[in-house]
Amino acid sequence: MQRLIRSHIEELRRARAAISDRAPAPDADRPTVHLRCGSDIRESLRRAGFVGDFLEFSDPYCWGPVPRNGDLLDIRSRFIAKRLGIPRVEVAAKLSRQYARLAQIGRKHERIVLWFEHDSFDQLILARVLAAFATFQRLPTTELICIDRFPGIPRFKGLGQLSPAALRSLWDDRSAVTARQLRLGRTVWDALRDPSPLALHAIAARATPALPMMAAALTRHLQELPWTCDGLGLTQRLALAQLSRGRKTVSALFAATQGTAEPLPFLGDVMFWSILRDMRRVARPPFDVEAGSARRRWPQRVLTLTATGRRLLAGELDWISLSPPERWVGGVRIAARAPPWRWSAEQGRPLLRSPA
Repeated sequence: MQRLIRSHIEELRRARAAISDRAPAPDADRPTVHLRCGSDIRESLRRAGFVGDFLEFSDPYCWGPVPRNGDLLDIRSRFIAKRLGIPRVEVAAKLSRQYARLAQIGRKHERIVLWFEHDSFDQLILARVLAAFATFQRLPTTELICIDRFPGIPRFKGLGQLSPAALRSLWDDRSAVTARQLRLGRTVWDALRDPSPLALHAIAARATPALPMMAAALTRHLQELPWTCDGLGLTQRLALAQLSRGRKTVSALFAATQGTAEPLPFLGDVMFWSILRDMRRVARPPFDVEAGSARRRWPQRVLTLTATGRRLLAGELDWISLSPPERWVGGVRIAARAPPWRWSAEQGRPLLRSPA
């Protein structure tokens, strides 16, 4: 362990020295594009000395409908625009640009470097990217940097936590994307869009040695299905459990839920807020917004657990029986007339059964 720590310290020292000495760019040997499921490291890569192009591909498949049928781009644009409260045309234009650039990514670059982490936000997008690459007649040299931890960061959540020197130190850890990984990405992408969760669970249950972090991310994704014990998805339950400890602002609730309670953090704050808003759209909501905070910006609104929330946490009430708004877990539609898929914590798998 001490040898690994010393090696890590030395790598960081070399990376800092290379940045301060304006050493040649790590990616200057050939035209390179860095692909990431967000823009969080774009500036840090530049400050770390990288000179390649940057492509953000950030359609969050862990959130909202990803059905097999229909115009996916239109479905995704409408969902995201509604949840973010911005014009659909703006969302559609952004997604269209990202999808178009993904389809053409190999035309002017000799190397593609994928920067990802371990949560379901990243891993589902990684599957989509690899599925696209699997259809290319010619794929440039493609390499993957994918981590689930970093020395010195006790609770690693993502690459956005890392300094420019830390990002530069990861360069030598990249690995070539293999044919097995391309096939797995395509298989995961197909299963994600299936109206049944069984195919996705089968992949996770077999483990995914080609992409070791994929299996846990898929399992966490499936845990957003209504659970057999109370009809709540895991995020919903974690939020109510935190509120059972006392009133909290939305901002504090997000921090508590994603910071400590969540086993594999993957949600952004706006995504989390959209889940909470839907939980209020029932006749007997599981939490109230304190009147004195109702006109504040949503992060500062104060939430308190209700009797309904306490009954849900006690397993005395089933969330689906309250007729909540439709929601999706990938290709699985959760609604009154949809197949009643549930997640069984006891069996660790999805089940098709009627609400309790």
